[in-house]
Amino acid sequence: MTIEHEALSAPLVGVGVELQHEIEQFLYHEAALLDDRNFDSWFELLADDLHYWMPTRQNRLLRELDREYSAPDEAAHFDETKEHIGQRITRLATGMAWAEDPPSRTRHLVSNVRISPGDSPDEYAVESAFILYRSRLEREEDLWSGRREDVLRRVSVGVGWQVARRTIRLDMATLLTKNLSSFF
Repeated sequence: MTIEHEALSAPLVGVGVELQHEIEQFLYHEAALLDDRNFDSWFELLADDLHYWMPTRQNRLLRELDREYSAPDEAAHFDETKEHIGQRITRLATGMAWAEDPPSRTRHLVSNVRISPGDSPDEYAVESAFILYRSRLEREEDLWSGRREDVLRRVSVGVGWQVARRTIRLDMATLLTKNLSSFF
């Protein structure tokens, strides 16, 4: 069992019901912004020191499960900062992002939210399951499922919460999609 899997199987230190509700509502709000293509407002929910990472996944034998996901210094589907995300959003607005013209229709479903205190008093480790459905044109459909491991930071100005870290771990090893232009 890998360290990552050991950490996930350990019981989480819970948080109060009010904080659980507040963070879940933040995640649902974020999903709605993405589904409504309100990328500028979503961008405001990202911390300036954001790390947005989706490692690749490989099918491995049981004895090699510790190498199932790429390491931070290896290939990844996404390895981005807030600046990179901003560039992607700007490009979408130019009309020159052919993979998104006409734009995709998405539905983000977030569930199984588990929260534990983070490394600093204003941060929380938030793990959730997700399904992202995307349709485009008449016959293009994609369905991604997986786990998100977030660090959410409470901020006093404006939005209340920001995403400081996001690791997206897809359930599938092979992506059959024509492009990977959606935000998770």
